[in-house]
Amino acid sequence: MSDEAVRGLVRLVPSWIVCLDNHPRSSRAMRTPISRLSFILTTALAASVFVSPVVANTGSPPAVRTSSGAVIVKDILTEHRSYSHWHLSLLDPIFMVPSTYAPGDLSWVGNAGIAGSGYVRKLALADLRALDQAARAAGIRLRVVSAYRSYSSQKAVFNAWVEKSGYASAVRYSARPGHSEHQLGTTLDFSFVGGADPWKYSDFGSTRAGAWLKANAWKYGWVMSYPKGAEHLTGYIYEPWHYRYFGRSLAYQQRVSGLVPRYWLWRRG
Repeated sequence: MSDEAVRGLVRLVPSWIVCLDNHPRSSRAMRTPISRLSFILTTALAASVFVSPVVANTGSPPAVRTSSGAVIVKDILTEHRSYSHWHLSLLDPIFMVPSTYAPGDLSWVGNAGIAGSGYVRKLALADLRALDQAARAAGIRLRVVSAYRSYSSQKAVFNAWVEKSGYASAVRYSARPGHSEHQLGTTLDFSFVGGADPWKYSDFGSTRAGAWLKANAWKYGWVMSYPKGAEHLTGYIYEPWHYRYFGRSLAYQQRVSGLVPRYWLWRRG
């Protein structure tokens, strides 16, 4: 039974009472306030049996690190994996989207007026433009270093890291194919014009551009997925260049929650 159907039942309760009061075969006992209240509660309880409301998850998402710090990996399809659920999709070392996940509304990031290359979903363009313009007003020229990655592209990236540093290390700082937020088409890696790629700095977050993004990106709907000191919660190392788009309202909600994005997404259900 849908929520609307339940609301319909609630709206009908007064009419049931009227019927009970006026029906010629209604007993006097049923017409008393106590009997009517019992009838209403019993009916509501019966209706609730057929209702399966969507309830947000409680507690914490599955652990992504062992006690020794090793990354826990699994391949479980994330609950919210439709293109319209881009703001709900939880991707981490455990949860993933299928290899066929490929948004059809990708647009070149340059259409937002920002420097760099790659594609992002059109729904994020307006706020990407606003983010870039705000940064320029602060004297910073942002540059997109990495944007949408297909399943096959992420596979190549991950395999390259495995070859370079081994599997155990690669899973700490690179998502396996299907597990990358970049595949959603709503995640970007930033640097700045004239600067190196962000992972080449000892701490991109300490650069002027990195510090500005940390303080201001959420105002335009962009959230840092992997903050400092949260490896045991996210599974991945600190990435002060990796921002996922949620839209301004949800980015604000995530910020005031005090939770890392992974936990916030989990509790949103």
